[in-house]
Amino acid sequence: MADSVAPLSSSVLRNLADKLYEKRKTAALEVESVVKSLTGAQDHEKISSIIRLLTNDFALSPQANHRKGGLIGLAAATVGLASEAAQHLEKIVPPVLSSFIDQDSRVRYYACEALYNIAKVARGDFIVFFNDIFDALCKLSADSDPNVQSAAHLLDRLVKDIVTESDQFSIEEFIPLLRERMNVLNPFVRQFLVGWITVLDSVPDIDMLGFLPDFLDGLFNMLSDNSHEIRQQADQALAEFLQEIKNAPSVDYGRMAEILVQRARSLDEFTRLTSITWVNEFVKLGGDQLVPYYAEILGVVLPAISDKEEKIRVVARETNEELQLIKAEPSEGFDIGAVLVIARGELRNESEATRLEALRWISVLLERHRTEVLSFLDDIFPALLKALSDSSDEVALLVLEVQACIARDPQHFRHLMKFLVHRFNSEHSLLERRGTLALGRLCQLLGAERVYRELATILEGEADLEFATIMVQALNLILLTAPELAELRGLLKETLSAPGGRDLFVALYSSWCHSSMATVSLCLLAQAYQHASSVIQSLGETDISVNLLVQVDKLVRLLETPIFAYLRLQVHLSLH
Repeated sequence: MADSVAPLSSSVLRNLADKLYEKRKTAALEVESVVKSLTGAQDHEKISSIIRLLTNDFALSPQANHRKGGLIGLAAATVGLASEAAQHLEKIVPPVLSSFIDQDSRVRYYACEALYNIAKVARGDFIVFFNDIFDALCKLSADSDPNVQSAAHLLDRLVKDIVTESDQFSIEEFIPLLRERMNVLNPFVRQFLVGWITVLDSVPDIDMLGFLPDFLDGLFNMLSDNSHEIRQQADQALAEFLQEIKNAPSVDYGRMAEILVQRARSLDEFTRLTSITWVNEFVKLGGDQLVPYYAEILGVVLPAISDKEEKIRVVARETNEELQLIKAEPSEGFDIGAVLVIARGELRNESEATRLEALRWISVLLERHRTEVLSFLDDIFPALLKALSDSSDEVALLVLEVQACIARDPQHFRHLMKFLVHRFNSEHSLLERRGTLALGRLCQLLGAERVYRELATILEGEADLEFATIMVQALNLILLTAPELAELRGLLKETLSAPGGRDLFVALYSSWCHSSMATVSLCLLAQAYQHASSVIQSLGETDISVNLLVQVDKLVRLLETPIFAYLRLQVHLSLH
């Protein structure tokens, strides 16, 4: 062995493998001196031989003390090479890095120490090994031995200094490794990663912001870490990046928006708040760029409006308002159908606030993109009708406004009326609970005469006679009592004197015949008293049911209300 590399004496080689650190250190100083002399003589062939010997017979030896000696020897050789170390680093660094995973913690410790000394000499020339060194340090940051961790931290600080002052560092080559490591859950590794992200971001010549989409998800994932310190570090890093985004001339909002949408669904409250805050800022800063992602964004904003955390609710509402202010077009990538799917789905949300905002979105889309929205009518109409059963009156009223907006077109108007009748038929309790509210509001929005004429036409051909009777009785009661139908009642009073009143009476009459008391009420309202008398007399020829008696009782009570004041006056005058 000694003959092949005469400059290293047998005593030096023996001491390099000694179990005592002091002897190994003394031998290393001799290695440094020999290599320094050879460097001065430009005898790089012998230097290479020494490096091979230190690597093969020591650093890669199965004996721990040999490995320790090899590591300190390689570091010493690098110190001896000084400014000419660069040409030998490819042979020196790999065996040191391989020792980072040695089973012996002392070997790992000496590997850190050796690489530290190598790095101090090589400085910028060291950067070529950065990814391998970073990967090794990443693993050592979670080492079970505190001494190894401490040594790794010292090396880490030195490497950071070298990177920040170097113009050879390649962020493009580093990012794939960083992205891969961001999935690690170990708290020490996470601290290590955030530390590097922060340091690299502080270097003016390194564009970390441009690569933020590659590791943004990992940072957000750290916001829910069990360690308060890690959560705080991740939050600080994110806050700094968000500030940079605000000042940046151009940012890839789209890729990051996809990440934020996923994180906004997190079970962790802090993660949700941070995500929705970022979404809010993105919408303000780059709303136009986010047009293709509106559906996904709305899919997290609408539920967040009802989040249990007030801060999240406030930000979500603000974001929702900002989104509605942006008038996006399909030509810009705005997917109306996808947004409608989200809004329709949120009509089932357990929170009233979210259901209301979902309805407002449908309304906004109808105003801006009526033709496109109506092409999805078969998809949204059943959901709107179902929402009519909502426990909230405010939701039900907004549903009616949306339905009325749809029904402005004649073909959709009839569609709405038929769907409404079908809905009342399939859910009689809805007619009882919401009939007056729904029909009264539709009469306000679409015109009472138009609504009643259409419903009368539909009910005239209704095959379910029992339902037709119930529906007509409900319509009749609303006609007689609802303030919204005062004008319609006034028109019917002119049945005997004006063509408009007569036409309306005829239009309603056939379907009103489903209920005898409804027919009588209609005749009394129209002042067709002789016909009303004939209908009443005909009741003697039919079986008197409980339902009929109830309807008679209701009519008698109604006769005492202001609606029929004119009738009572006419009776009074006829008696005097």
